[in-house]
Amino acid sequence: MNTEQELKQFQERIDNGEKIEPKDAMPERYRKQLIRMMSQHAHSEIVGMLPEGNWITRAPSLKRKMVLLAKVQDEAGHGLYLYSATETLGARRQDLVEDYLYGSAKYSSIFNYPTLTYADICVIGWLVDGAAIVNQTMLAKSSYGPYARANLRICKEESFHKKQGYEMLAKMASGTPEQQKMAQDAVNRWWWPTLMMFGPHDSDSPNSAELIRWGVKTKTNDELRVHFVDRMVMEAEAIGITLPDPDLRYNEETGHWDFGLIPWDEFWSVVKGDGPMNRERIRARRHAYEEGAWVREAATEYARKQRLRAEKAS
Repeated sequence: MNTEQELKQFQERIDNGEKIEPKDAMPERYRKQLIRMMSQHAHSEIVGMLPEGNWITRAPSLKRKMVLLAKVQDEAGHGLYLYSATETLGARRQDLVEDYLYGSAKYSSIFNYPTLTYADICVIGWLVDGAAIVNQTMLAKSSYGPYARANLRICKEESFHKKQGYEMLAKMASGTPEQQKMAQDAVNRWWWPTLMMFGPHDSDSPNSAELIRWGVKTKTNDELRVHFVDRMVMEAEAIGITLPDPDLRYNEETGHWDFGLIPWDEFWSVVKGDGPMNRERIRARRHAYEEGAWVREAATEYARKQRLRAEKAS
């Protein structure tokens, strides 16, 4: 798809709200942008298992252990949905995985922060999964069919994760003075990194305008961030949690909450690999990938033998 007429027809399909499916003609740039965005989303789901997986054995009760175990399993499933959706564009899963383990592909900056206490697990459920839902609800309307359908399913599961996190944080916020202090400390540490999850300001985002024109995204980074803050202010107040931003003010003119300056220097430092847990997260994922090579090889050999049996039987 190179001619102006073909590009115009493609844009008309987007403007008419049509879904683009894997076998449809599409601009190469559209395909590459989707592969980059979808694979980054998949990487984030898989790496996102690490901060919480570390607390499965240390959760305060059997119920909380089961909840956390189920949640981590869900994240693995989300990664698989997204890798499968990305493969519909002709990408090889192994190439995608190795590009973030050994190459230059990125995953969400939020997963390069440590989980110091169990309260961090509660806050991840409330803030981080809450931010993910805001973003993924938009992506469930994406112009690319497989990505939209994957996010539709993911959002249903993420909504449970967010509710679980909020319920757990509410219990801590109404608990002993020590628990209240622990809950507030976790919110203080995760608030700004969560706001960074939506990406840089629209003026500094090299991809947003193109993705919106093609219907991959329907809202900008800043629009999503404002929507998220509006929701979190009310939820924090309901459970007695203070958001760590002295500049947080309700703006009567816009009908939204204004918030302070995001520490973008920190964001770019984490993106470039200098966050608190960047090296540890990649090291853990590389170790798992390399140690699991025999499983992939065994599965491939089993599939080959099954295929040979089927061919002989026919």
